[in-house]
This record gives sequence, structure tokens and C-alpha cells, in this order.
Amino acid sequence: MTLEELILSIEVEREQAMKTRARAIGEVKVILAKARNDGRANLTEEEDADVKAAFERRDRANRDLAGIDNKLANAKRAKDAEDEIETGLEQRIADPVTASASRPAYDRVMRIGQEERTYHRGNRGGGKGGAFLKDVVRQFMFRDPESEQRLFRHMQEERVERGDKMLRAAGDAGTGAFTGLVVPQYLTEMYAPKARARRPFADACNKHDLPEQGMTINISQITTGSTATNQASEFAAASATSMDDTLLTENVKTASGQQSLSRQAIERGTGIEDVTMDDLQRAWATNLDASLITDATTGLSAFGTAIAYTDTSPTGAELYPKLLAGMSGCEAVFLGYATPDLVVMHSRRWYWLQAQMTSTWPMFGQQGIPTQAAGVSLAEVYGAGVRGVLPNGTVVIVDNNISTALGAGTEDEIYIVASDECHLWEDPNAPQFIRAEQPQAANLAVTLVLYGYYAYSFRRFGAGSVQKINGTGLIAPVF
Repeated sequence: MTLEELILSIEVEREQAMKTRARAIGEVKVILAKARNDGRANLTEEEDADVKAAFERRDRANRDLAGIDNKLANAKRAKDAEDEIETGLEQRIADPVTASASRPAYDRVMRIGQEERTYHRGNRGGGKGGAFLKDVVRQFMFRDPESEQRLFRHMQEERVERGDKMLRAAGDAGTGAFTGLVVPQYLTEMYAPKARARRPFADACNKHDLPEQGMTINISQITTGSTATNQASEFAAASATSMDDTLLTENVKTASGQQSLSRQAIERGTGIEDVTMDDLQRAWATNLDASLITDATTGLSAFGTAIAYTDTSPTGAELYPKLLAGMSGCEAVFLGYATPDLVVMHSRRWYWLQAQMTSTWPMFGQQGIPTQAAGVSLAEVYGAGVRGVLPNGTVVIVDNNISTALGAGTEDEIYIVASDECHLWEDPNAPQFIRAEQPQAANLAVTLVLYGYYAYSFRRFGAGSVQKINGTGLIAPVF
């Protein structure tokens, strides 16, 4: 590494430390503003802990900046000494050829600010900057120097923009290894929302940033609360019950997928990188959402409290009271801490409900719902968010990761949840990493592996916080 490149890397490191410090102060401002808006004189224990952690990150960033500034000053002094040794200052001023040669070439310098990213929407198909996945493969297979330089610049850019989200990319520091390469953000935004069942429910959950370290998420559950009773007489002792809690632990999951490409496809194919990245991203997003619904023990289906709807000739009018029973069950658990505001169902169940006809209407009108209607369809496409509104104002999310092979083999399920208590932890901006391997070298194939991390929890308030409707009334609908 030349001194120019060393100085550049230290400057990138310094900028990242400054951003870390600014984010820490920003978090404190947000917490204090929330307490003020809520009219609270004091912060909660959790908020106090968050403020303390933010100041600790600020202090670490300040210490890092002091060390980085010292490194940068020493590197610049070394560069000045090197310049004076190689060419005298007067000679460099007098000789334009020497002056030009002493500066790094334009494409050897990463620029911050208005300089365009190495990989962006405008160059993803080839030409200047090349395509990300094609460069990954060419660097891995052929040690192509131009691909390696572009990938190195891309990783330096990511350290500036999303450095604190890259800590899980083990081994990403060396230009020769590229064990875990961050997928460019425009690719994540472009491909994650396409085709397959994708992640409609996950996108409606309460989002949190995944912690920088560790493979578990720990949540405190209050199991014994305070008590208050009527005083028996003056000076009688006030009711006193010690609070107690239990630690709820949710695992951080690693989602991954792989695709093998033949040497022929890599060297002679057109658009192979777009097709491959699209397929891997869609599979990754679908797996995350399906896990939230179907995982054993902690998914919606396994954790939900069942409300049986048994009927050989089901109707929408019969199903609707079951939905209200689910909302009632949720509200009895949350008691105002959260509101059951989402009904998650398969698209076939949503269209079946729309196909139902009725001559009766609810006794109570709902704002925004026509009197003679049993709900409202918002005519949104799959995965675009809320699909409709039930007669009581609860919104519907359609998600085809819900199984249609339950019960006797043809049933689906409906879930009633409070979005505020559907917690999903993901790396901010969904950074995912890709690496190239060649376990099938003898078969002229290269394997591309995409992976990322997430965690979730619906269990903070315990049993009953998720309600589900199941039974023979949810067999494959007949239209």
C-alpha cells in the first residue's frame, strides 16, 4: 500500500468515527425529545441505559478520533518526507512532467461527496465501473486487477456510508480475500421487493437495528408487578410487592442462499449477474418472512393462541366474529400497551372474503367504511402494504408465505397481531454479504453465496399476544 492509499484509508476511518460520534449524540436528542413530547419529567430505565450507551459510544469515538488524527499527521509527515527525498520541491515545481507523475492517477483515488459510487444504477449493466456480481466472479476466478480495484473502492465507500453495519462481514478487510463483500444498496432496494412470496408481514413489523455483536437478543419480561390496595386505616402500611422479571432470549438467525454458475455462463453469458442476484435476493427476503410465520415455537403459527373455526360450508359472515374474538383476546393481554391492528391472511382467503355476499350489516358504523359494505379493498398489488380494511377498521396484510397445507391438508390460517409488538431486528439498510467459492472447480463452476442476519420476537407479553384462526372453516375456498 502506498502512502497516498494509506492516508486515504486513514481519512475514511476518521470520517467513519465522526459519523459514529454524530449518530450517538443524535440518539440522545431523540430520546430526550420523546420524553419531552410525552410530558415525562424522567427517562425510563431503558431510556437511561440507551443514553448511557450512546455517551459511551461518543466517548469511544472521541478516543478513536484522537488516535486517528495522530496516525494521519504521522502519515502526512512521512509522505512529505518521501516527496522531498524522491524529488526536490523546486524540481517538482519547475518540471510539470515530474509534478504530474508524483500524483496518483485519477482512477486510483476514492473521492467522497459528489463523486459517483463505483456501483450504481447507471452502470450496473457494464461499462464504467462494471457490474458488481461480474466483478466478484472475475476477481475470484482470474484475479482480474481492474475488478479487484473496483471492489476495493466499493468496500471503502461502504465503510464510509455503512461502516457500522459491516462488522459482521468477517474477513472483508483485505483486497485479496473479499470473504464477505457488501451487496450495493441499490441492488438490495431493487431486488428484495420482487416476485415470490417476498416479505409483506415482515415489512409491517416494528423495526429495530440489529445489535452490532452477539447471536442473541435479550428482552426483560416483567413477571411480577407492583400492587396497590385500599389502605385499611390511617397509618396502615402501603401495599408492597417486589417486582420480578424473566429474561426472554431470541436467537439471531443467519439466512443464506447459494447459486452455482458455470464458467461458460460467466465468460460468455449476457445479464447473468442480474438474473442471479435477483433470484438470490428474492429467495433471501422470502425465507425471512416465512420464518416469522412458520418457525417452530416462535413463529406466528406455533406461538399463536388458536381460535377454532369449524364448518364444512364456511361463509364470511361466520368467519368475521372469529376475527373479532382474536382481537378481543389480544387486547385482553396488552391492556392498552399495544392495539391489535393487523390481520394477516393468505391471498386466497382475502379474495374469498371479497367474494362473499351479505344482506345484513354491522350494528355499529366505522369511520371510512360504507354502511352496506363488509369492509374495504384498497386495490393494492401484492406486497405493497395494506390490502384492505375490515368492518371494524382493522387493516389486512396479505402474505402468501402462510401455508395452505395445514389441518387436513388444505387449510390455511389467519393471524391477529399488534404491529407494535411484532419486533424485527435487521441490519440497518439490510446489508447483505456475498462471497465467491469454487468447490466445483473440476466441473468448471463457481458458487456464489448470499447471507445476512436477523432476529424477531412476538413473545414479549407472553401467551395470547398472537391469536390465530384455524380449522376446517379455512379449507381451500370455492369461488
